[in-house]
Amino acid sequence: MHWHQKNITSVIEDLKSSAQGLSSEEAVRRLGEYGPNELKEKKKKTPFMMFLDQFRDFMILVLIAAAVISGFIGELSDTIAIIVIVVLNAVIGFIQEYRAEKAMAALKKMAAPSATVMRNGVPANIPASQLVPGDVVILEAGKVMPADMRLIEAARLKIEEAALTGESVPAEKNSGELHDEFLPLGDRKNMAYRGTFATYGRGIGVVTETGMNTELGRIAAMLQEEEEVKTPLQKRLAVFGRKLAIAVLAICAIVFGIGIIRGEQPMLMLLTAISLAVAAIPEALPAVITISLALGAKKMVRQNALVRKLHAVETLGSVTYICSDKTGTLTLNRMTVEEMYADNEIIGIRGQGLGISKESQSLIPNPQSLFFTALALSNDSVLDKDGKLIGDPTETALFDIADKNGFNKQELEKEFPRVAEIPFDSDRKCMTTFHRATEQQSSRAAGQQMEDKKTSSIDYCSSGLPGYCSNFISFTKGAIEVLIDKADSILTSEGLKEIDRGKILKVSDRMAADGLRVLCVAMRKWDSLPDDMYAENVETGLTILGLTGMMDPPREEAREAVTLCKTAGIKPVMITGDHPLTARTIAKRLGIIEDDARTIITGRELEKLSLEEFEERVEHIRVYARVAPEQKLKIVKALQDKGQFVAMTGDGVNDAPALKRADIGIAMGITGTDVSKEAAHMILLDDNFATIVKAVREGRKIYDNIRKFIKYLLTTNSGEIWTLFLAPLVGLPIPLLPIHILWVNLVTDSLPALALSVEPAEGNVMARHPRHPKESIFAHGLGIHAIWVGLLMAGVVLFVQAWSISTGHSHWQTMVFTVLCLTQLGHVLAIRSEKESLFKIGLFSNSYLLGAVVLTFALQMATIYVPALNPVFKTEPLTLSELSFTLLLSSVVFFTVEIEKWRYRRSGAIQ
Repeated sequence: MHWHQKNITSVIEDLKSSAQGLSSEEAVRRLGEYGPNELKEKKKKTPFMMFLDQFRDFMILVLIAAAVISGFIGELSDTIAIIVIVVLNAVIGFIQEYRAEKAMAALKKMAAPSATVMRNGVPANIPASQLVPGDVVILEAGKVMPADMRLIEAARLKIEEAALTGESVPAEKNSGELHDEFLPLGDRKNMAYRGTFATYGRGIGVVTETGMNTELGRIAAMLQEEEEVKTPLQKRLAVFGRKLAIAVLAICAIVFGIGIIRGEQPMLMLLTAISLAVAAIPEALPAVITISLALGAKKMVRQNALVRKLHAVETLGSVTYICSDKTGTLTLNRMTVEEMYADNEIIGIRGQGLGISKESQSLIPNPQSLFFTALALSNDSVLDKDGKLIGDPTETALFDIADKNGFNKQELEKEFPRVAEIPFDSDRKCMTTFHRATEQQSSRAAGQQMEDKKTSSIDYCSSGLPGYCSNFISFTKGAIEVLIDKADSILTSEGLKEIDRGKILKVSDRMAADGLRVLCVAMRKWDSLPDDMYAENVETGLTILGLTGMMDPPREEAREAVTLCKTAGIKPVMITGDHPLTARTIAKRLGIIEDDARTIITGRELEKLSLEEFEERVEHIRVYARVAPEQKLKIVKALQDKGQFVAMTGDGVNDAPALKRADIGIAMGITGTDVSKEAAHMILLDDNFATIVKAVREGRKIYDNIRKFIKYLLTTNSGEIWTLFLAPLVGLPIPLLPIHILWVNLVTDSLPALALSVEPAEGNVMARHPRHPKESIFAHGLGIHAIWVGLLMAGVVLFVQAWSISTGHSHWQTMVFTVLCLTQLGHVLAIRSEKESLFKIGLFSNSYLLGAVVLTFALQMATIYVPALNPVFKTEPLTLSELSFTLLLSSVVFFTVEIEKWRYRRSGAIQ
């Protein structure tokens, strides 16, 4: 049995304690047995080891090898550039891993520093770390709970448990035993948990668990056990790096061997092979990816999404499921009156004013007017100095609807001042307020100041309505099933009528079935205040005024975001601690579900399923109701086991393990705890579901741009390799010198590649399904494109070489050098879009790329026409006809790729 199931006597006996607490000697003995009441951390890596780990990535090792080779052949500029890139990449990785360790530190901050306990029969203040099971702790408002406790006394005690349960309203506590074994934490009203804090009242609890055995300790253990999964891009780049390194080494060996066989100088061929290896290694790839992700993260902050871990930006593009909290993310986090029932009439409101006319307010008051008066007066909500409503969410909703219809609480209180009250409690399920009333009230009682007070003053006494002829009036509001037994009449425009229980309960049941929280409002008149202000004497003989149906309504932008998710092939899932009926209503209004009951599951049903049984159903479930935050981890694991990429939102401490385990953990910026923020990959600054979808769009765009860069890099490197590989095979001399290879690599792989990272999103970016998690980086024809366009580049270059040599042009090597460089610039312009023509998207839609191409072109011209650079690059100035010929041939690749895209558009295929 769990502690919440046991009665107080059994709990104290099982813990071998008493109401007077433990003796000092017994406490010391138990401290030795159970250990200090502290959260324990696993042995952590030192910062130095964290930094060294950043160099274990295969791609980074390849780059380090390239840096060593560059230094060996005297290309110190390449060596320095590669080392800077590698170190920068390592620093960024180190910072992110170091920050990830802060989640445990944030969890520890939630511990109470001290506690008041009964020791030797007297209260004593001790460090919370010295608490042991069996200690009796005195609780009071403002104190943090120092351990998990079974309450043995609770006097109107309320505890804020949002960090553990997700419930925004403080939980009312009692000391009675509960019988349900599978109650979620939020429903265990006789327990107090470490890290939560008392907001009201007082109590006494006996410590049941300390340290890592507390609920907070369990979360700490899960947080340390859950490993962060690698992002899709990290996995793909690791595979890409290994394959590329092997291919480059093999090709360089072949080029070197063929050159030696043909009788070329061994030293020249060695330098050529090494230069080719350096050129083929994509040393700019980590830098371009980091810059792309950083620019994406910067843009996402402006859209209210703060990225904490840089690779999360790209991972968003792979997300197949977005599991979102309901309250505040999919909904407004503001209770709103959606429907009312008064004077035998159902009124649909959806948060808008009813438009009670001045005419109806200035005549005999109808039941609806009296109903609104009750909503305004029997209400503890207040406006602060900034005009913001402060109070219980239910009461602020009632205040708001009354105010929108002209029933201003401040004005009404001048006419009906509150003189007494019986507060709400969970046993009675209602509250009552008393107001002084006079025989004749001005029309302000109906919420309007009329122009002529003399003509608008109303004699309520002659209206025949109850309450206005008496000295005092009481308003009672609470659950309909409670108030209907305390009432003997209902007010209609025809006067008091006998209650039709069947009719009013049918209305209430229908509202509840629509997911609304139903509240009943009633009244009673008094000649004088009762002497015995007890609920059982006062809350009888009531007259029902009407019902209100409330809910936290869905955000309008969330509905649009859900639709966009479905278009993009992403499955939105709602997770809530609310009742299944409320969850179903919100999910249907948002478009998350249709009518299939199999798409909804409760936390209790989930608890009874094994992971294997759950995995069989998980891909069909769209709504999780009455779910405890710790069950989110089970949901994440089940979806990941089915090959899905999961984004999970959360704001509480209990959400932290699931946020860490998810492919994208998303914490709430407004309501989130520090622990959840530290465990998450991304923080929503506005707690809005629509922001997640915007971030997904940005993630897809960034991955598209990374693919474009890789396509560009592989194609250009392929062109260089094919050129050097095929030239000897067709009987041509080695077309390029090592300095030419390194220069082309430097100017074409840097600025143009970086400029691709800011390419605008493709038009269909949110109209296609997510990438398959195991999809290769070479998918959708990228690898084939790199091979055939590389062959085309080599063909153009070798044609220029052969034609120049056969026609006696002495500048043939400069022409080959120039064509290879400019061909790559034409290619980068052509691949800006996977599908659309450059002439449609426009040259100026990416001004950075245009500037990079122009600058690279100018630098290439400088190597030809600046005399001081000719001996450095072994070039000679070209004649106008030679330059025109090279420019014409350099455009072949551009127009060929444009034709390829035209064929795709015509066939309707999308890369």
